[in-house]
Amino acid sequence: MRAGRRYVRAGGGSPDGPSGFSPGRVGRLPGWDGKAGSTRLVRMRPTTGRTAALALATAATASLLGVASANATPGALADPSTAALDWGACAGTGLDPRQECATLKVPLDYRDPGGERISLAVSRIPGERPQARRGTLLLIPGGPGSPGLDRPSTLGKRLPKSVRDAYDIVSFDPRGMGKSTHAGCDLNPADLSLLASRPWPAPDGDITRNITTGRRIADTCARNGGELLRTISTVNEARDIDSVRRALGERKLSAWGVSYGTYVGSVYAQMFPEHTDRWVLDSNDDPNPERVERGWLANYAVGVEDTFPDFAAWASAPDSPVRLAETPDGVRRRVLDLAARLDAKPLPWPGANPPELNGNALRQSMLNALYSRDRFEGLAQLIVDADAGKAPAEAPADPPQDAAAVSLATICNDVEWPTSLPNYARDVAASRKSHPLTAGMPVNVTPCAFWHDAPRDKPVRITDQGPSNVLLVQNKRDVATPYSGALGLRRAFGDRARMVGVDAMGHGAAYVENGSACADRRVTDFLLTGERPKRDVLCR
Repeated sequence: MRAGRRYVRAGGGSPDGPSGFSPGRVGRLPGWDGKAGSTRLVRMRPTTGRTAALALATAATASLLGVASANATPGALADPSTAALDWGACAGTGLDPRQECATLKVPLDYRDPGGERISLAVSRIPGERPQARRGTLLLIPGGPGSPGLDRPSTLGKRLPKSVRDAYDIVSFDPRGMGKSTHAGCDLNPADLSLLASRPWPAPDGDITRNITTGRRIADTCARNGGELLRTISTVNEARDIDSVRRALGERKLSAWGVSYGTYVGSVYAQMFPEHTDRWVLDSNDDPNPERVERGWLANYAVGVEDTFPDFAAWASAPDSPVRLAETPDGVRRRVLDLAARLDAKPLPWPGANPPELNGNALRQSMLNALYSRDRFEGLAQLIVDADAGKAPAEAPADPPQDAAAVSLATICNDVEWPTSLPNYARDVAASRKSHPLTAGMPVNVTPCAFWHDAPRDKPVRITDQGPSNVLLVQNKRDVATPYSGALGLRRAFGDRARMVGVDAMGHGAAYVENGSACADRRVTDFLLTGERPKRDVLCR
């Protein structure tokens, strides 16, 4: 899920390569009231094609949530004793041979900087033209619960060569996972599998099983997670980033944060504004400090309704390779009818956990497919096969224990979650009526309602106080980080930010991943020259 369980968000995949754009007429950025910063925008028309593929529609990865902030910045708890990094070869295959890796020791608890320390795995690819170097570009991982160590070799290679020339490309595995010091809850296989999807209610809307599962997972994490799990939060990830900055010897960092990485980047920019240079936030989370992660989960109801019409139009087009109906409304009815039939009579699905293709498994597959157009054909084929009584050949994979623990801990440690079970049941019933495609899942109870530890830091409130050096880039139709949430971040930053909207469908990332030359050029120009659009821009 995005909030409340291990919901690892899927990203995009596509070549880089900004090119020209042609301006259109002037208008307003939809939904932006313009009270802080520019209100008018120039609409652009992209001149290049789409992006590369992602994973299967049935892959069980989604993503979770982050933090928000109080009026006081917790950044004063930085670690003053950071040592320089000792770079060496990276373990693993398929990496750019130039990528280097190092280990940084950071405080387990920044309130006790002289106490126990943990390891943070850091990587970099040095700039390709040292004479053109202008600094470090940090790639902030999404998730929460997504690794970052390989990103200079994977996501970094999609950056335009001019950007790779100008920056050392750096990333890291967040505390608790990957090659950083590991965290884990030691969940049983059934619960680990549940964390690979979201908290779907029973077919009749009952949430009793969700309550039982959520309480059991929270108890297991409290019993097995240890002190490290209690320190995993967005605020501490921002502090870890500042430790990386000092170890690199940089006075300022530039950054490209994607998905949950936009929230981490926003929190860092609020806590350490003097150490931010050129700040790109892509596929943006709403920073509302009263809700944060639970708000992000609730936004899936909006995100699915925003993006499903793209799938319905594709699946009803006469030239679609897997045509499901003659009209978009017919596609919607077919999906809802099939989900209801699978609720009543699931298909056997050997290897899955549980071993059946039920209505919620179909809904989860639909949600996963709405991350990218490249997944539409896989979802359509799944629907055709399920209508014929056939389950997919491959079952979804469970997340690793460390990724599940980091995702869940971040979501639950960032903000207090409501504990009223009757209120959850009420909200699920209402959401099932208003948003039938998501069947009440976005507002359902999660393990965070039973979490044993209160947040150690107040959520960080993102404000317009700080340097005006933030560029937001956002697709109009995004299942995981809806456009409406991105506008919330735009309003919070005020004149510190500008926004490049893209009239496209897909999630993470709108820069160099979806073929919008208009957006690519704007972001690349900002990274190279520091110049942003004078007004918010919508690329068409």
